Amino acid sequence: MTEQFDLFETEATRSLLDELLTESKLYRTGKDYRALLDFVVRLRNFAPFNAMLLQVQKPGLLYAASRLDWLRRFNRTVKDGARPLLILWPFGPVALVYDVADTEGEPLPEGVIPFAADDAMDAAALESYVHKLGSKHINWYEVDAGDGKAGSIERVERAAKIELPSTYRITINRNHDHNVKFATMAHELGHLYLGHLGTDKWLGVPVRPVMTHSQRELEAESVSYIVCSRNGVHSNSESYLSAHVKDDTTIEQIDLYQIMRAAGQIETLLGLSAHTKYERPQKPRR
Repeated sequence: MTEQFDLFETEATRSLLDELLTESKLYRTGKDYRALLDFVVRLRNFAPFNAMLLQVQKPGLLYAASRLDWLRRFNRTVKDGARPLLILWPFGPVALVYDVADTEGEPLPEGVIPFAADDAMDAAALESYVHKLGSKHINWYEVDAGDGKAGSIERVERAAKIELPSTYRITINRNHDHNVKFATMAHELGHLYLGHLGTDKWLGVPVRPVMTHSQRELEAESVSYIVCSRNGVHSNSESYLSAHVKDDTTIEQIDLYQIMRAAGQIETLLGLSAHTKYERPQKPRR
């Protein structure tokens, strides 16, 4: 089972995040928001939403893992009295993870902190994503366009019933290189999973309020930046994001919950990012 799950859609989860953000008083400026995105990029062994939860609980955290991962992957143990951090997961509703500073044992392998990715995108990888999109009724079309036109997405056929799939068309400029095509795909899928095209129950797309064009672009570009950077895809997403994130950007203008959720949904759809393993909760004895 993947780390993306319907639990993220519950009102309790949303209320928890809203309370954490309010109490922590984090992300009040564009600089703070960008720091959050960079943290989520670095902690790619967790789904984006859970990485955000860890940043809220312990800002500046370098690396975290479950007790199981620390022992099996790194031959490290959790110190007595260590304070656990909470994340959401499918079997839970919560799991416990620990900061590297609260463990002891063998040194961490080189490159684990930060947990970076550096993979060049190629035609074969893109082709595999095209098939995965098709399984969700999102059809890929490449067009001959000028350099200033990257792509778009639209719903071409609405489902007759809400529990059935709608059909979408994602258009990509065939003249761009593979990395830019991937970034464009992530951006346009961001619009879809953020609900900018409307709700879609079959895909798990939420109902969203009406937003301005700049708000929609900031959210979609944030999603693209997270997905690209966490998976080693180098494009212009960083400079595009910088153009959207202003000094006065605040969480009141965007929805962090939906941004992280959408980024995770896209990673799951495309089969990206290795995630931390967790112990299955013990059933209570009778």
